[in-house]
Amino acid sequence: MNGRPKVAHIATIDLTVRILLIAQLRALRDAGFDVAAISAPGPWTKDLQAEGIRHIPWPHATRSWNLGSDVRAFRSLLGILRRERFDVVHTHNPKPGIMGRIAGRLARAPVVMSTAHGLYATPEDRRAKRAGVVALEWLAARCSDLDLYQSGEDLEWMRRLRVVSRAKSEHLGNGTDLSRFDPALVSDEQVVRIKSELGIPPGAIVVGTIGRLVAEKGFRELFDAWRSVVAAVPGAVLLVIGDHDPAKADALTAAEIAGAGDGVIVAGWRDDIPDLLAAMDVFVLASWREGMPRSAIEAAAMGRPLVLTDIRGCREVARDGVEGLLVPVRDPNALAGAITALVTDEAMRNRMGQAARERALEAFDEARVAAVIVERTTDLLAKKGGESPAPAINTSGDQ
Repeated sequence: MNGRPKVAHIATIDLTVRILLIAQLRALRDAGFDVAAISAPGPWTKDLQAEGIRHIPWPHATRSWNLGSDVRAFRSLLGILRRERFDVVHTHNPKPGIMGRIAGRLARAPVVMSTAHGLYATPEDRRAKRAGVVALEWLAARCSDLDLYQSGEDLEWMRRLRVVSRAKSEHLGNGTDLSRFDPALVSDEQVVRIKSELGIPPGAIVVGTIGRLVAEKGFRELFDAWRSVVAAVPGAVLLVIGDHDPAKADALTAAEIAGAGDGVIVAGWRDDIPDLLAAMDVFVLASWREGMPRSAIEAAAMGRPLVLTDIRGCREVARDGVEGLLVPVRDPNALAGAITALVTDEAMRNRMGQAARERALEAFDEARVAAVIVERTTDLLAKKGGESPAPAINTSGDQ
């Protein structure tokens, strides 16, 4: 292995690797691993390659479940892993988590790991969905040396059903770049500039959300709730950051987006998320299902008070009445009431925003998550008799 054990991280799409996993891959690279990312190809692969992370295209990989294409995707993934002979295979997301663990073991990778970003089912789902997910997770876990969980609720559920053992499972958590998502780094002048750019009137209360424009993200309930909010607080603005995704079965129609109501600004996909969050007075996530929502974690890091649905993941980011308000899922009236309560109470906003920032500093640092990944990867490889990596020499000048 010449001092550089080969590690593959597997996800469905390159966006997941670039946005959600890049800190972990950088940490592994800097620790001396030869790091590759396996996913469907896309526009983000050039960013990975610029970081010294090799990207391997995964043919037939899709986010939706389809037996025919999934069989082809499994065969192609197994072929990649057999050809590359990775020392460590680490999977992410529901479908790669199942396929990748099984394929990793069949390819005789010395170490097979997974991170559950959010199981495809929860204990509240219908029995048939729960049974299928639990059965697949049980099978994949038999092929794994360690299963990490971003959600503590997911981990507790899987342990309770004996899908995973305590010895081979661990709570990982989730995080963001706290050096980037820091309210002190966004000046009042920047906030004024971005509000002007977006057409937000001076002095307007801004409620914001981030997510793909699909039903599962709760946009229909949010738009319904917003009509009540803006009636109670004329001039308030709802700022929506996210792409229209017409390819998804539950995508909002163009007419729904256009008719979202007074004061709604749909800004599309943006890269300047810290600035946008700084321009918000309240952050809302009305999702039906989440793993550990990165957008809510980023909002907390920026010191925004939160209105979240009371679901797995969201209630692990904010505690009701402390960092924000939790509301029942698919309940526009409760959503409107929580948003209105925060919009009309500056003292509550300030108190919860400060608490959210403090919680992010304590619990949601992606540097800690990356350090855990490096440590667990190194330890498992050593237990299997593999070589320890030789730390890379940083010649870029980055710290």
